[in-house]
Amino acid sequence: MTTPLLNAQQLNWPVNWENIFDRKAPLLLEIGFGGGHFLVDLAQKRPSTNILGVEISLPALDRAQRKIKTGALSNVRLLQSDARYLLQALCAPEALAEVYINFPDPWPKARQLHRRLINVDFLHLLATRMVPGGLLEIATDHADYALAITEALETTPYFHSRLPTTFVTEDNERLRTKYEQIGLAEGRTCHYYKWARCETAVPNEFPIPKEFPMPHVVLQSPLDLDAIQARYGRWQFSSGDCHVNFMELFRAKAEDALFVETYIKEAPIAQRLGLVIRQREPGNYVISLHELGFPRPTLGVQRAIGQLATWLLGLHEDAHILHHNLQPDVWELDVSHAT
Repeated sequence: MTTPLLNAQQLNWPVNWENIFDRKAPLLLEIGFGGGHFLVDLAQKRPSTNILGVEISLPALDRAQRKIKTGALSNVRLLQSDARYLLQALCAPEALAEVYINFPDPWPKARQLHRRLINVDFLHLLATRMVPGGLLEIATDHADYALAITEALETTPYFHSRLPTTFVTEDNERLRTKYEQIGLAEGRTCHYYKWARCETAVPNEFPIPKEFPMPHVVLQSPLDLDAIQARYGRWQFSSGDCHVNFMELFRAKAEDALFVETYIKEAPIAQRLGLVIRQREPGNYVISLHELGFPRPTLGVQRAIGQLATWLLGLHEDAHILHHNLQPDVWELDVSHAT
């Protein structure tokens, strides 16, 4: 192993974690590992397990990598990712044996509360990816967040406390993290939740996202690229849980093509990618997905290409579709005339 850091964009949906670790072993996950002290300690104490750490912060990832290399730990992998994306897209049902969430960002301001990780919906998603009997441990030193976590855990039917109470305020057996030490030094009370995935069947309302063949639309239009470029303006649309924002448009220098910077958000993934309007011959255009940055050809990408084609068709009454490979329900056009 040259580096413990995985490339999230190039991982399969879902990941075969046994192949990633080159062995079969229980998979343990720490969400938001910060400086990596708890993660490394866990790896040292549990060498027979596979351990995955997920984090957004690049400095935190760098620090954890150094600790893992210094300790010559072969049972740890790191991932820069949103936790929801990791769980829904990269983890198959019942992939996880244990999950640790230490001092997650409390997002204390009222306008930020929706960004908190732990709520009933998240616990439902987590339950679909954990084995029955799998361990869940959460720690926080933020009193208001503790109330919310308590309510969420006591509401969910998929987890139960391994202790007589919902939480305890002392846990002297665990390694103290950096944020835990800061909280205790400042006089805050820490809440420790030691729960487990119960045997209750959980409906999987979080399917692993699908990838489709690289999408394209071929159309005929009397307009040339200059006319199309002149008519372009930013716009956005939403369909269900999919939101698409068409941003800047750029003209290619080396070929007859326009590049549309596009932001697509659909559960559980957000992508900033490029759609291309390429002229194959005068009046003949292909709308497709640019491969820059390893984009995933999801249903949201199909919808974006369908909307871009719809816009192009609306620019001239003689424009029409020649061919497409989009799913039948991704746009509202009548394409029965496509040849």
